Amino acid sequence: MTVLPRAFAWQRTDTVGGEFVTLDDRRGLRAKGVAFAADNALYTCRYELQTDESWTSTRLEVAVDGAGWRRTLRMERAAGRWRVTTAEQGDLERVLPTAPMSGIEEPDRLHAVLDIDLYNSPLTNTLPIRRLGLHRAEPGTKVDIEAAWVLFPSLAVLPYAQSYEVLPRQRILYRSENFSAELDITDDGYVTEYSGLATLA
Repeated sequence: MTVLPRAFAWQRTDTVGGEFVTLDDRRGLRAKGVAFAADNALYTCRYELQTDESWTSTRLEVAVDGAGWRRTLRMERAAGRWRVTTAEQGDLERVLPTAPMSGIEEPDRLHAVLDIDLYNSPLTNTLPIRRLGLHRAEPGTKVDIEAAWVLFPSLAVLPYAQSYEVLPRQRILYRSENFSAELDITDDGYVTEYSGLATLA
């Protein structure tokens, strides 16, 4: 088993929950994390996430568990195309009737996606920040991207338009549809404060 040299932990500020991750970011990112929350349904998840050396997302494996159900998702990007596979045990809909199906029916809708964004995860905001060099960019720099938004606990995958704008004093303004939040970041682009959502422990 590989030992990863760095670790971060965030405490949720909007609900009971948190995220812990170990990672190696010397040549792109390799991360293993665990998160739990009580925001939609009580759940815990374990994930492995990998990028290439340019910080473009290439692989995600995630399993989400709750009382009486389990869902898994695997995403892999090769030759510019995403392959998405899912599995389910038990019945999440019994606990959360509004839960969508896991995965995505048409993976080709992800053709423009270079970043994976896990639902309410401070870690995955670092992916476009590092890929685009926003942690070193001048204030006022703004970029628009499309990410693969992975919803918890359902593991539905949605292509999602997002924007990142560099603010003074190591802050980023993140926007997606009608949502916006300020992100305080470290020198190397990791979130220390996600307004209204989480804080670095």
